[in-house]
Amino acid sequence: MLSAKSLFQEILDHDESFRLFCSIAASGESQGGWENARIAALVPRSEQALAPKITRHGADEDKHGRIFNALMKKRGLEPVEVPPETDYTMLLEQHGIGLAHEKLKAEQPLTVPDIITYLAHSRVTEQRAAEQMRMLRKYFTDHPDVGRAVRMISSDEDNHLAYAHEELLRFARAGHGRLIQRTLRECALAEIRVYRDVSLAVMAHMGRVLGWSRAKSAALAAGIHAVYLYERLGGWRRMVSLRMPERRDALGGPASAAPEFA
Repeated sequence: MLSAKSLFQEILDHDESFRLFCSIAASGESQGGWENARIAALVPRSEQALAPKITRHGADEDKHGRIFNALMKKRGLEPVEVPPETDYTMLLEQHGIGLAHEKLKAEQPLTVPDIITYLAHSRVTEQRAAEQMRMLRKYFTDHPDVGRAVRMISSDEDNHLAYAHEELLRFARAGHGRLIQRTLRECALAEIRVYRDVSLAVMAHMGRVLGWSRAKSAALAAGIHAVYLYERLGGWRRMVSLRMPERRDALGGPASAAPEFA
């Protein structure tokens, strides 16, 4: 029987699939760390109070990348090159979601609309990340190898999502509501397509590594398409709603260390 738990258990139990999974995750987190660091450095003068929170966000992402690399090292594994069709972060950037890397590599200060674009991108992608980590926490919180990592990363992703909600609501109160909703909608509709395509690519690679039958691969692909259909028909709306989070000022302090994964 196919289930999320059995699928991830199969991936975790096999060295090559585990290595691919962790390599993809580490690459995306490290890329997110770089992006946040550049955004923090280019924050406009009027929004300098945001810079420490953006820096904290980037530090968390860097920490997650180190955790995934440490999980591989613990099993005596080396990272593998990430197939481009599985690179969620880069594919979003290629679809015009978030801030272009050319802009981040320049030295020109960002504008308030740029910061809103960044926050909308975070609101949507952190929703996805938080949901995925909650699922892994549900099934693997007591796993001897990945349990602590799952709990730590899940807590961080919840903080990132809370931060995006709170800051976007602040900008909405300042008169940017229409821009925020338009940007959120564009980002969400693009994200669900990229997520579908990346999921199909990752499952295809996992299928080859694990020797899945055509029937199993087809069933998983059908499930991915079904999720996309649900999201396209209205599920995407959960990614664009805004509400004041229970965790206020979630990124107001320093990033937490992860000594057990160092």
